[in-house]
Amino acid sequence: MGILVLIVSIVLLILLHELGHFLAAKSYGMKVEEFGFGFPPKLFSKKWGETEYSFNLFPLGGFVRILGENQLTGQVSAEEKQRSFSDRPARQRLVVLAAGVAVNFLLGWLALATVLMVGAPQSILVTQVLEDSPALEAGLQTGDQIQEFSSATSLIAHLEQNAGKTVELSVLRDGQEKTISLIPSAQEGKIGSGLSEAGLTQKGFFAALKDGLVLSLQVMAQIIKVLGLLIFSIFTAQGIPEGIVGPVGVFSVASDLSQLGFIYVIQLVGIISLNLAILNAIPFPALDGGRFLFVLIEKIKGSKLSPKFEIIAHATGFALLLLLMIFITVRDVVQLF
Repeated sequence: MGILVLIVSIVLLILLHELGHFLAAKSYGMKVEEFGFGFPPKLFSKKWGETEYSFNLFPLGGFVRILGENQLTGQVSAEEKQRSFSDRPARQRLVVLAAGVAVNFLLGWLALATVLMVGAPQSILVTQVLEDSPALEAGLQTGDQIQEFSSATSLIAHLEQNAGKTVELSVLRDGQEKTISLIPSAQEGKIGSGLSEAGLTQKGFFAALKDGLVLSLQVMAQIIKVLGLLIFSIFTAQGIPEGIVGPVGVFSVASDLSQLGFIYVIQLVGIISLNLAILNAIPFPALDGGRFLFVLIEKIKGSKLSPKFEIIAHATGFALLLLLMIFITVRDVVQLF
């Protein structure tokens, strides 16, 4: 049941992200030609008004096709040029591009605030133990609950502060408390395990909104740090770090969390939404952040970038991202067996 909820939630997160772009474009009078879920080839579509709504074969994302966003200027008729994305002021285009990220941030914040209102996790659950890691050598096991820390963020901070030193952790396993001694990696305090949060405490509405915002910012800071590690590893030919997972890895974690209760799946959905916000904000071609960067460059240089260059850049960026996702997914599947 938890996996089904997660799948439906991810679908909604994608659709709401694209809905953010859609509504922002409509509010400025831009013509939205297509609102698509998934990536082509197209399975079926329905046209309402001037917009075609399509459902595509690969449900790995979604898109909103706005007139003039991915077209050469000559392909836009003179009559429709005033409604073209490319001919709108930079400020309007930046708002449209940022709208999806803003929606995902708000959804992540609200999901975590909901968790805090219903019952916030108050201990740390080990969801994964990597091979040849300090956690494995110390005897840490999947399903262990690490006590004395109220959040994964506080535990990670403690490990980083004591990198290279012996750290003792109080662990609850099968109803019995044990003490685990390990030495976090001297570089960044890593122990080689996946962590989630468990145990419940409730907060009032306004306190949950406030603390949910703080928690969201903390989670995003951690996501940015992990992405930085990923980018560094790719450019230094070190390969993809083992702690980074794709869709298969996420569903595996969700399966473990769903056994603890529905609220843990909601927490994971919130974290995924914040992940989507950060990922889409990266200034890389094909992502919202890359398109945002191109508009900023245009604004600074005072003239438009070549439409042909933008099309090639975004197509190349999309291909590279797809290859990265396939690689991570294949690795996740291999690790399951």
